Amino acid sequence: MEKKDDELKKTQVVEARARNISHNVCCTECGSQSIEDSQADIAIHLRKLIRDEIQAGKTDKEIYKKLEEDFGETVLYAPKFDMQTAALWLSPLLVAGVAAGVWAYQKHRRKTNVHIMALNLVRGVPLTPKEKETMLDILTPPPPQGITPSSWWRRWRSQ
Repeated sequence: MEKKDDELKKTQVVEARARNISHNVCCTECGSQSIEDSQADIAIHLRKLIRDEIQAGKTDKEIYKKLEEDFGETVLYAPKFDMQTAALWLSPLLVAGVAAGVWAYQKHRRKTNVHIMALNLVRGVPLTPKEKETMLDILTPPPPQGITPSSWWRRWRSQ
C-alpha cells in the first residue's frame, strides 16, 4: 500500500513539474499558446519529451536548456537577459525616462518662462493673470524663518 502511495506521489510530482515547464514553453506551431494549451502535434511531442526528461532525472533548468538548444531562444516565454535582448528589456525604461524628461521640461518651461514675461513687460504687452501670479511668486522673497535679530530683540525686551 505504501509503495502505491509513493508511486502516486512521484507521478503527481512529475505531472506538476511537467505542467509547470509546459506553461513556460511556447508552441512553435501555434506561436501564441503554450505547449500545455496547444493540441498541435509538435506540442504533444514536446510534452512527452518533457515528461521523459523529468523521469530521466533531469532538472527543470536542464530541460529548459535542452529545449532552447533544440528550438532556439524564442521557444521560452521569458527570454534571458544578454546583450542581444538588452534593447528588448530596457526599452520600456528608456521610453518612460524620455517621457518623464519631456514632462519635466514642459512643466519647468511653463513655470519659469520669466524671460519672455519680462520682455513682454518691456514691450508693453500686458500680462495674463497667471503670468502675474507667476511673476509675483518668483519675485516675492520668502518670509524669514527662525530667529532673526529683530525677533530676538523683541523677546529680550519683553522679559
